[in-house]
Order: sequence, then structure tokens, then C-alpha cells
Amino acid sequence: MENGAEQNVDNTPQGNGATSPEGLEELKAQLEEERTAKAALESSLAERTARVAELETAASEAKSESEAKGAELEAKTAELTVLGQARDQAVAKCLELARALNPEVPDHLIAGAGVPEIEASVEKAKAIVEAVRASVAKEAAETRVPAGAPARTAPGTEGMSAREKITLGIQQKGGTS
Repeated sequence: MENGAEQNVDNTPQGNGATSPEGLEELKAQLEEERTAKAALESSLAERTARVAELETAASEAKSESEAKGAELEAKTAELTVLGQARDQAVAKCLELARALNPEVPDHLIAGAGVPEIEASVEKAKAIVEAVRASVAKEAAETRVPAGAPARTAPGTEGMSAREKITLGIQQKGGTS
């Protein structure tokens, strides 16, 4: 088949190298089939090339969008950090103010990581201070000691014997016994 001299009867060249009319028709049909197949392949290749271009464009847009979102995320993270620091400073000021406004409450009783926690600790600390005050006042009332020295009165003579009464009277008059 390489040299073309020995081919099938349909495609066999005649003695002068020409192909028979039936072989010619068959070759034309094959040529037309090959051209149709080639056109289909070129069309398919063009469609795939277009699809690849679309996908590359979409990937590029997605990458750009992703980078933009990443930058936006970094900006929001920085903003959140700043807001967190501002919140921490505000809570510290609130804590300081709560301690200053409640001097009767020990500082260590007022604590918290947020305003609601600080408010709750102030109320709890006030209740503790009030309970201690009430306890101290109750204890003081129960053990009342009169102010100053006791009044000077004569010792009571009830329960003394006659001899003790006489001895007491002599001592009061300046005598000895």
C-alpha cells in the first residue's frame, strides 16, 4: 500500500496510474467523510477553546474577588481589634468609676469583664457591706458599755453582816479597823 501500485480493484490504478470511476467515487465519499469529521472536530475544538477561555475568565474573576474579600477581611479584623481595645478601655474606666463611687466597698469586691458583670458585683458587694454593718451594729447593741467612768456610789450593804457594816462605816469616817 505504500507505493500505491498494488491496490484493491476498487482503488486499483489502471495501467496508466489512473483510478477507475467506481474507485474515484469511493475516494470522493471518503474524502467528504474526512472533511465532515475534520469540520466536526474543529467545531468541537473551537467550543472547548471557548469554554476554556470562559473558565479562565471566571477563575480570574474569582481570584480577584477572593483577594478583595481577603483584603476586606483583614480590614475588618483590624477594625475589630481596635474596637476590642476601645471596649477594654471603656470597661476599665467603668470599673474604676464603680470603685470610686462606692468607697465603702473594698476594691477587690468590685470586678468584672463587662459592664453587666461590674454592675452585678457592685450590688453584691453593697449587700455584703450592708450585712457586715448590720452584724456589727447588732453586736455593738448587745454589748453596750456606758461611756465614761461609773458613778461613785456607796457600796451596797445588803448581804453584809453586822460586823462588816460596822467596819465599813469606820473606814468611811477615816478610822482604821
